[in-house]
Amino acid sequence: MAPLVEELADDKVKLTVDVPAHDVHHAVEHAASDLAQSVRIPGFRKGKVPMPLLVQRIGRERIYEEAVDSHIGGWFWTAAARARVNPVAMPEYEFELPTSDKEDWIFTATVQVQPKPEPADWTTLEVPKHEVEVPQDVVQAELELLQKTAAELVPVDGRPAQDGDVAVIDLVASDGTAQRDYVVELGSERLVEEIENGLRGLSAGEEREIAYELADGSRRSATVALKELKERVLPPIDDDLAKTATEFDTLAELKEDTESRLRGQIEEEVEGLFRAAAVDELLMATNFVAVGPLVEARTRELLTGLARSLQARGIDADSYLQLTGQTPEVLEQRLRAEASLSVSRELLLEAVADKLGIEVTDDEIRDELREAGENEEDIEEFIEKGGADNVRDDIRLKRALDRIAAEVKPIAPELHEARESIWTPEKEQPAETPKLWTPGTKETAS
Repeated sequence: MAPLVEELADDKVKLTVDVPAHDVHHAVEHAASDLAQSVRIPGFRKGKVPMPLLVQRIGRERIYEEAVDSHIGGWFWTAAARARVNPVAMPEYEFELPTSDKEDWIFTATVQVQPKPEPADWTTLEVPKHEVEVPQDVVQAELELLQKTAAELVPVDGRPAQDGDVAVIDLVASDGTAQRDYVVELGSERLVEEIENGLRGLSAGEEREIAYELADGSRRSATVALKELKERVLPPIDDDLAKTATEFDTLAELKEDTESRLRGQIEEEVEGLFRAAAVDELLMATNFVAVGPLVEARTRELLTGLARSLQARGIDADSYLQLTGQTPEVLEQRLRAEASLSVSRELLLEAVADKLGIEVTDDEIRDELREAGENEEDIEEFIEKGGADNVRDDIRLKRALDRIAAEVKPIAPELHEARESIWTPEKEQPAETPKLWTPGTKETAS
């Protein structure tokens, strides 16, 4: 359940936070484990004291006090993030200790927060928006891709392998392991560079020993045998291609459909860029910058996300910093700027939603899920399990963004750029311009 937020005087809020029973149980178990390390009972090793004996020795209240003390901070910051409040001081808690670890528990926290921004009048803003055009060379490239997929593979006669050919190879490593009848298109970079280079110039029936380097820097050798070599014979781009490779009868119909599909994709991208620019313009006009613990927490999320991304790609942090020419301090500064901008946009859209009185009912959430293609049974299960509260705020902010995008004035990017080039003091902005957060997305760093 989303935390209840009560706005108080002097930029303070009071959060009422519901802690689910399973979280209370986890906290009590964790606290009991920690306390058991300091309790000595004959016959039991440290940390192995059974719960009944531990309760008898130190009392249930002491265990619950430890559980709350060690976990309430995490519960509070999670609730603050969900409620999109930005604390700038430590909270003051009010609660009665839990009486059971099998029931939900409630506490309140009063905390000073950064004042919400007062949104500027977005109806006066001019925002750059590109015209939607479908370049004919892009349409042609789509047709050529279709042409390639419909090509006939025929044996190569009288020449060695070259890029674009489809080869069937046996690859036998020096340790005896083998990959046989492996099909690869030369130039696709699916093989290590040394092996691809070694295949070029071979004719069907020939083989070659090739030395290559693995990702860990070690070197190996393998014998590559070119068993078959084929090339693509491309059919002409005409009515026959449309008939055999698509559901259309003529090339003209195929072109029209391709252009329509590309236009839809470009329109979606242009609209996304326009909405992003609209928020940027409003943020600039409002002159609001988020600071405080919420920004720091978001910075840590970005750092953690980057670390996981690098690990998944097999890149260590030092190599990444060298490749990007950054120091750890510069990287953290960049991610903190991104986090601040992200939180600023969220709080600004929240202020716009408040100003417009936007609310989202469960029925409206059902409608959103239906439009997304969800079936009725899954929708009702989602609502019954409290899922509505997880998406309500995102939908609310999306509607605020819808309203802003509908009421700003679109202008040609060239005109906007010309006006922006006329410098005035109030336009001074940080050079860092991280990517835009939009409702429903999470930040990642790359």
